[in-house]
Amino acid sequence: MFDAVRNNKRIVQVFLALITLPFAFFGVDSYMRSDGSGGDVATIGDVKITQQQFQQTLREQQERLRTQMGAQFDPKMLENPEARKAILDDLINQRLLVIEASKKNMVVGDNAIRQAIGAIEAFKVDGKFSVERYEAALRAQGMSPAGFEAQLRQDLTLQQLAGAIGQSGVVSRSVADRVLAMQTEKREVMEYRLNLDSYLGKVKLADDAAKKFYDENAKQFEVPEQAKAEYVVLSMESIASQLAVSEAEIKAWYDGHKDRFLQPEERRASHILIASEKLGKDKAKAKAEELLAEVRKNPAAFADLAKKNSDDPGSASKGGDLGFFGRGAMVKSFEDSTMSLKEGEISGVVESDFGFHIIKLTGIHAAKEKPLADVRGEIEAELKKTAGSRKFAEAAETFSNMVYEQSDSLKPVAEKFKLTVKSSDWLARQANPANGVLGNEKLMAALFSEDSVKNRRNTEAVEIAANTLVAARLVDYKPKALQPFDSVKANIETLLKNKEAQVLASKDGESRLEALKKGEDKLAWGVARSVSRMEARQLPPPVAQSVFRMETGKLPSYSGVELPGTGYALFKLTKVQAGEKLDDASKQAMLKQLGNLAAQEEVQLYLAALRSRYKVEVNQAALELKDK
Repeated sequence: MFDAVRNNKRIVQVFLALITLPFAFFGVDSYMRSDGSGGDVATIGDVKITQQQFQQTLREQQERLRTQMGAQFDPKMLENPEARKAILDDLINQRLLVIEASKKNMVVGDNAIRQAIGAIEAFKVDGKFSVERYEAALRAQGMSPAGFEAQLRQDLTLQQLAGAIGQSGVVSRSVADRVLAMQTEKREVMEYRLNLDSYLGKVKLADDAAKKFYDENAKQFEVPEQAKAEYVVLSMESIASQLAVSEAEIKAWYDGHKDRFLQPEERRASHILIASEKLGKDKAKAKAEELLAEVRKNPAAFADLAKKNSDDPGSASKGGDLGFFGRGAMVKSFEDSTMSLKEGEISGVVESDFGFHIIKLTGIHAAKEKPLADVRGEIEAELKKTAGSRKFAEAAETFSNMVYEQSDSLKPVAEKFKLTVKSSDWLARQANPANGVLGNEKLMAALFSEDSVKNRRNTEAVEIAANTLVAARLVDYKPKALQPFDSVKANIETLLKNKEAQVLASKDGESRLEALKKGEDKLAWGVARSVSRMEARQLPPPVAQSVFRMETGKLPSYSGVELPGTGYALFKLTKVQAGEKLDDASKQAMLKQLGNLAAQEEVQLYLAALRSRYKVEVNQAALELKDK
């Protein structure tokens, strides 16, 4: 059964993201297999995290952020020591949990794995799990079912362990009440802004200030090395597009998979809903039984009774009509009743989470096969994809060998595989996702290598994604260069003036704040506005922090905050009042959030205890190595 996960890698990744811990668990299984290459970044007792594993994790995190942020993603955000250290800390935490789960003999059973995989919609055909679709998906993505299932088992085990730990994180009612009161508390504040523009005229730069800054910060004005490249892309899709599929193959596949193209039965029903929430369960049931008696006496009056009595706003105006639907569209009790009725028949009173229903079956669309003509294109594409997947491994080896052996040109390999040699604009060494297939770090490192720049040879074939290889060749090159002083002088002067103006604004703001605290309030304050901590997201973080740190014992009270690049802001707090009482839904949502925070805190405390129990060592020098 478990030879079954092959559909859409992105869907699988999203599913895994929903079941894992707040910190990322990616590739945990691979961390336990070390080939020792690349140096050890950290050790936990006798367990190692190698440089290779660390760099792989960096790349995976980069892809994760690229997917989340799109065009706003900047690869440099993972190049600073803080980001790299945070990712390493996650790896260490993950390893610690793996060790603990193993010691506690924790394991997720086969049934849980089946349920997790079977719940993924992308693996279903007509609402049911399809082994064939599952297998086709992994085959298309170059994924191993056994590997995926082992990783899923481990991720679920770690989730189980962390969940057990987090259950001990309980928020007391008194603490919850205090937090709720703080969150809803309203503060009425007025603002007085000292804008940077008001101080720019007071700034006088020394004649040599810009040149001095230029000389002392030359690296800021370097234009990085750039290159133009030719490149070719070999993918499973490019292989598949060149394959031919015969009509006989399409017909044979259709005949062998007719269950996949079965249009399931659909039923049309009308209903009258009496909501329990509105009347209470007992009264709602009694009213439903009264209406059922009326319907039994006069079935033709069903639509009128639905319009007058049904609590379903979506169907009441249509006489209770819900249209056609298949299995899985309705709650179970409603579905079971509907599927048991004959056309024109009326059910008894049916209870669901929504209340009590009276159901009338008004139509049936019998199950039927989709004709071959309607699904021919789908079958042809799948057959090509499957064949392309089989042929890709062989083609990839030939492709890799050709770009290496005939390294002075990409034309031979392009002709061999009927690919197009494409040309790029100027590229920087730093990988940029906006460059598409050329936004891969390893490919850029190869393109800007000494051998590539000096000898203009093809790069190696680089796998930039599952079943996708790219080889490139540098055709033009610009070494890094320092921008002339005259071209950046004006920008430097603006920068220095703004910096000095910010100093003046902050000094003036702090002076005015001291005067306010002494009772000297002569400012023309802005209009008062009321804010709560729940609304604090609408404010810049420094402003929100300043407002909610103000003293409330004696009003008015004052605070000030520096706003780098824009000036300084002063605040006057004039009123503090309790917030409005939250409705039950909002209150429950906030209590749940507090519970989650407490659970996360328990997990972090547990991890801290594990770190003290095991000997964790970090090789700082290895951590700082760049991925070549």
